[in-house]
Amino acid sequence: MSSIRSMAGLVSIVTGGASGLGKGTAARLVRQGARVVIVDLPNSSGEDVAKELGENCKFAAADVTSEQDVKNAIDMAKSSFGRLDVAVNCAGVGIAVKTYNFNKDRAHPLDEFQRVLTVNTVGSFNVIRLAAGEMGKNDPDVDGQRGVIVNTASVAAYDGQMGQAAYSASKGAIVGMTLPIARDLASQGIRINTVAPGLFDTPLLASLPEKVRAFLARTVPFPSRLGSPDEYAHLIESIIANPMLNGEVIRLDGALRMQP
Repeated sequence: MSSIRSMAGLVSIVTGGASGLGKGTAARLVRQGARVVIVDLPNSSGEDVAKELGENCKFAAADVTSEQDVKNAIDMAKSSFGRLDVAVNCAGVGIAVKTYNFNKDRAHPLDEFQRVLTVNTVGSFNVIRLAAGEMGKNDPDVDGQRGVIVNTASVAAYDGQMGQAAYSASKGAIVGMTLPIARDLASQGIRINTVAPGLFDTPLLASLPEKVRAFLARTVPFPSRLGSPDEYAHLIESIIANPMLNGEVIRLDGALRMQP
């Protein structure tokens, strides 16, 4: 008998939910009947997005690298909707800096490298460890499942371009920790998977000139365009719904392989 799960009634937190892939995910989950707490920085548009999505969406102002902020966001999910079933990590930052700039005789600033790893990798792990603790309190379903966690890596984890040492390292670490965390949490019926998206139509790419956006779109073999946040969100929904998906990293990139 199939145990594919419906989104209806599930309670999720989505980090980075005020824009881009996170906003697309929050919107889709709400449309499918889930209840969502958007977790994003205090200066984000998270409050407006939550109001736009209606009564089944709340906003928790938080920095994912802060233990207390993430605990507060989880507490909001519990106080507003009674439990926590799903956590989706979309919060992240990126920079473009070469390891050494020989023209300026300047090394990659160490603090910038550390900041990217702290937000992307440590921030994701902070959410994972605290969300897992809350999910472990849930009654198991027919499969013994108590919760689902989904991370966001990037194709840069595999074929990062020049200037992406920090970003690729942070996303590669997310890829690398997916399976051991799945094994850590298996006894409690908590699944974890990671999506590695390619080029998507997010605020970061929206800030580029149209000629550059068009060029990037043509580098995707098929379909030769930028992905939409809802296409990313559709995969998130599928991961949540399918109980056999666990410990896996899924590229979502239209067969893109980034060139140097």
